[in-house]
Amino acid sequence: MTESTSGTVAVIGAGTIGLSWMTLFAAHGWTVRVHDPRPDLATAVADGLRQFGPTLLEPADPDRLARLVHVHTEAAEAVADADLVQENGPEDLEFKQRLFAELAEAAPPGALLASSTSGLQPSDISARLTEAGAGRMLVAHPFNPPHLLPLVEIVGGARTTEDTLTRAADVYRTLGKVPVRIRKETSGFVANRLQSALFREAVDLVLRGVVTPAEVDTIVTESLGPRWATGGPFLTFHLGGGPGGFRHFFEHLGPGMVRRWKDLGSPELTDEAARRLVEATEDEYGTHDYAELTRARDVQEIAVLSARARAARRSSSRKDLR
Repeated sequence: MTESTSGTVAVIGAGTIGLSWMTLFAAHGWTVRVHDPRPDLATAVADGLRQFGPTLLEPADPDRLARLVHVHTEAAEAVADADLVQENGPEDLEFKQRLFAELAEAAPPGALLASSTSGLQPSDISARLTEAGAGRMLVAHPFNPPHLLPLVEIVGGARTTEDTLTRAADVYRTLGKVPVRIRKETSGFVANRLQSALFREAVDLVLRGVVTPAEVDTIVTESLGPRWATGGPFLTFHLGGGPGGFRHFFEHLGPGMVRRWKDLGSPELTDEAARRLVEATEDEYGTHDYAELTRARDVQEIAVLSARARAARRSSSRKDLR
């Protein structure tokens, strides 16, 4: 992978998300300082590099990456010379408030303080910070796995400065990420809300016996998945309206969509419903090894992203010839 502007990042929390971030930063030449209270931290870091290094868009040698990664038993030590702190701890507000108070005090005054939280709001996380600390705290929410999927949602709190948000977007862009500024704090941000809406309907369809979990997955990967890899819902329906665009689509197909909105499911996840969903999913996927499924997912996502990039380059070349 081509190394770009780099620095020192403190990755706080070495679960799946943290280890994925760690690998991406190291692949771009960053010095990575990892902290997590888990007793097997050194082993987890080595395993993470071996798992994620080969599944980067441009595969990297785990041994080469390891030379840039350092394990720290104390959070304050990990962030002492960091340009960026990437926190990946539990989704617990009280925990994150205490942690960020510690990180803000120990990190250099100019360090960006970013959380990978998938739902907590930056204004809440930074509530106990000084004005200066809150000014450089933001949410940088990745889509799993961070080392592979481009999106990072950039969300500022009530006291986050504009400079912090601009600097953060610039940093993630150098990592090959696609930063999107979320204009208002909202629970779950945007990607997770969209994902939750689709999953709610999928759960309802399975519970009503319309399809099985595997059949839902097949329907998505053979229709919505490829379509949304090249255009989101608004572009999709704009094109669906033919030469008349979104206006024509809305006039002619909008009423039918509104009728379907009223019929969308709102399933209750009772114990019995949860049991049925778990058993049905395990019947389809439970016999497969987790690492095997993860590798297969990553290989296919790399193929999709690489093919899309090649197509974009060809399209750009054709424009240059005209």
